[in-house]
Formats: sequence, C-alpha cells, structure tokens
Amino acid sequence: MKAQALHGHLDALLLSVLEDGPLHGYAVIEALKARSSGSLNLPTGTVYPALRRLERAGFVDSSWSTVNGRERRTYELTAAGRRALAGERTNWHEFSSTVGRFLGAEPS
Repeated sequence: MKAQALHGHLDALLLSVLEDGPLHGYAVIEALKARSSGSLNLPTGTVYPALRRLERAGFVDSSWSTVNGRERRTYELTAAGRRALAGERTNWHEFSSTVGRFLGAEPS
C-alpha cells in the first residue's frame, strides 16, 4: 500500500502503534508493517516527518538514547495524544460506517 493511499490516516495509525508503549522510529515502521501483515511498508521519509509533526502538535514526546553505540530516538504518546487517538477512532468508525453503506452493500 502506498503512503499516498493513507493520506489523512497516517497520524492515527502512528498514534495507535504508540498506544502500546514507547518505540524507536524504526520499531514504529516495523510495527506498522507487522500489524498490517506487510501491507504498510512505509519508507522512513514518510514516517519520521509524521512523528516529528505529531511531536510538534504535542501528541508525542521523544527522547534520545544510545543502544549498542547507536543513537535512537524513542517516541511515546502524551495524554493529548491519547485523547487525539480516541477522537480519530470515533471519526474512523463514523467514516467507515458511512462509506460502508455505499461500498459494502451489494447493488439492488
């Protein structure tokens, strides 16, 4: 699945992945891939800018650490991020229910 197809939904997906606990950037990418059974294999050039955008919005905090001599930035949800995720879930359910009335039904 291409990043363009996720337009408008990437932030919610990232917040959802971070809901289970802090992850470094590459682990976020791997979690997206694993939870989507490989459908979401997004490039770092898509995910890292989105994580920084979420951080600027106050939905994610980050911290630097050194693991095996390598610097890694770890991201985690803030309270505002949890509230934003709850709102995104509500919006998604409403949206998918409405679209499902058109695309999920067999023609009469």
